Amino acid sequence: MGLFKAAKDAIGGTLADQWKEAIRCDDMTNDVLMVKKTTPNGVISNKSTIIVAPGQCAVIFDNGKVIDATAEEGFYQFDSSTSPSFFAGDFGKTFKEMWERFTYNGATAKQQAVFFFNTKEILDNKFGTPAPIPFQDWSHPIPNQMTNTLTPMRVEIKCFGKYTFKISNPAVFMQEIAGTADRYTKAQIIEQMRTEVISVFQNLVNELGSEKHKIPVLEMPSQTDEIRAMMNEMIFDEPIRRRGLSIVCFAVESVTLDEDSEAKIDQYEFSSNAHLQQGKLVDAYAEAVQKAAENKSGSINGFMGIGMMNMATNGMTGGAANGPWQNVQNSQVDLNKQNIENAPKTTEEQMKVAMVGMQTQNSDWTCECGSKNNGKFCSNCGKAKPVEDKKQCPNCKKISDNNAKFCMDCGTKLD
Repeated sequence: MGLFKAAKDAIGGTLADQWKEAIRCDDMTNDVLMVKKTTPNGVISNKSTIIVAPGQCAVIFDNGKVIDATAEEGFYQFDSSTSPSFFAGDFGKTFKEMWERFTYNGATAKQQAVFFFNTKEILDNKFGTPAPIPFQDWSHPIPNQMTNTLTPMRVEIKCFGKYTFKISNPAVFMQEIAGTADRYTKAQIIEQMRTEVISVFQNLVNELGSEKHKIPVLEMPSQTDEIRAMMNEMIFDEPIRRRGLSIVCFAVESVTLDEDSEAKIDQYEFSSNAHLQQGKLVDAYAEAVQKAAENKSGSINGFMGIGMMNMATNGMTGGAANGPWQNVQNSQVDLNKQNIENAPKTTEEQMKVAMVGMQTQNSDWTCECGSKNNGKFCSNCGKAKPVEDKKQCPNCKKISDNNAKFCMDCGTKLD
């Protein structure tokens, strides 16, 4: 007994009167996985017509045995006098194994029937993690001072998305799940599928966060192709495949962090920014010290500015190292200290030179002849430096400017 494909011109010829009694399945929607069709008396008569629509697979059963099957769309005739033809399309090997081995798990069917399987991709299946799952986030590495290495930050995430699946092995699907039911729908298996998909997703998350891939936690929704390739390579959906099903597409739509993980990342970002600011300030401090040492005439003002910057640095970064970057910060600070030590030293002699320079600059005077001098006599014409009018305090003898009204030392009124 078997099927043979009817010629196109037979539709309008001698077989035309048989199309009205043809066995077909027109209700294979996205929610229907398998439907059993038979005749009123449970017997498929010789020369009966079986119509297979696109995206369907038809399997002929006779008293508990697979006698023929096809996954190619078209019109077929059932001939009880021929051997199986196996117009199987993509399921040739599968149908042959069904014909040789399928026994309804020992049960005996009492009628002939055609089982139609929906081989299209079953769409719009949602999943979500009921509880946060761990993820190794390499986008926020933690320095390890003991091993001088980086380790990923451990965070807890919740994920939501959709997946699609299809019947990849009708024989296994029927033997393991559907059996000989008159109708088997997606609703009967979707909860079990969702549980197994979440288990698959946890394996994927572990792999995405491994040192090999290092996928940032918030970039997971964009890794659809990577996830699919990884699933095929490592067969994470192997428990699902054992039921004659396979996942076709797996899309992560959203990833959210739990509160503790968000706090850890916020602290990480704050510490990282503080580390950068501290490095900039220390570098600026070293540069200021060097410039102050080189500038003889303005060294006093330079060192006063350094003191103010030092207070600002301590105020801004005093608590910035309390985070995952503390070890790195210490290393950076040590490096900046070396830069300061290598800068020209601010010695007592340099301070004296700066003071002398300031005093010399303050004692400069211009002679009537136009020459600038810093001594008591003009180097050009020999005239003495003019004496400025001063006032002497009658009480403490302190000398004050001529325009002073009170002594700056004791406060006595000056004439």
